[in-house]
Amino acid sequence: MSTEVMIVLAAVGVIAGVVGLSGVRVAQEYQRAVAFRLGRYQSIRGPGLYYLIPFVEWARTVDTRTVTVAIEQQETITKDSVTVKINAVLWYRVTEPFKAILEVADFEKAVYQVALTSLRSIIGQHDLDEVLKGRDKINDQLRAIVDVDTDPWGVTVEMVEMKDVEIPVAMQRAMAREAEAVREKRARLIKAAAEREAAEQLSAASEIMTRSPLALELRRMQMIAEVGAENNTTTIVMMPSEFMTIAKGLAESATRGGSQ
Repeated sequence: MSTEVMIVLAAVGVIAGVVGLSGVRVAQEYQRAVAFRLGRYQSIRGPGLYYLIPFVEWARTVDTRTVTVAIEQQETITKDSVTVKINAVLWYRVTEPFKAILEVADFEKAVYQVALTSLRSIIGQHDLDEVLKGRDKINDQLRAIVDVDTDPWGVTVEMVEMKDVEIPVAMQRAMAREAEAVREKRARLIKAAAEREAAEQLSAASEIMTRSPLALELRRMQMIAEVGAENNTTTIVMMPSEFMTIAKGLAESATRGGSQ
């Protein structure tokens, strides 16, 4: 065999080796390669080392980790016609890579748009109080809606959370006045209940004192002692009515005795 032929064969072998090695690929643990052969879907390759036939097969790599997407602030109207601005966060991951490639042109953009429109729609179905107080319930409903819509694309929505709800300043002032009125109402009810309970206790005490004059005298003496303990310069002593009657009778007797 001539030298020229050997050189040609060696060159062909080198080229064939380079072409053959060009089909070697490596996918990370969190990646999957959707392989196509002559334009038709073939299989899922990876993770690790896999091979693509040069000029015949090609692949598109999909990340299967959970992806976090911040949904831009949306201005929408609630069921009771209040304009609110809402920020939300979406968590999703690809569970079936071949669907994410075959069923939709850009699954990342599609998932984002579904979450966006679903957020606006579900806020319009709830009153402002429900949006502010029932976030967990609305988040669960929103996640279920988005998950159903993205399931044909091989995407699982793990969580959707409303991060911030911004309401107009006028509505904030109105809600503050409402909260203040509720607190004032509660305070008045508590005070009224306390006064009623005190009146009932005083009524019961008065009945006991009515049945026992000695108890009334003991209470009077206790009150005098309490007044004296305050170091007041003037102390008013309330005498029993019986004492006044006796004193008046003695005064009248003395007056008659003196006139005789």
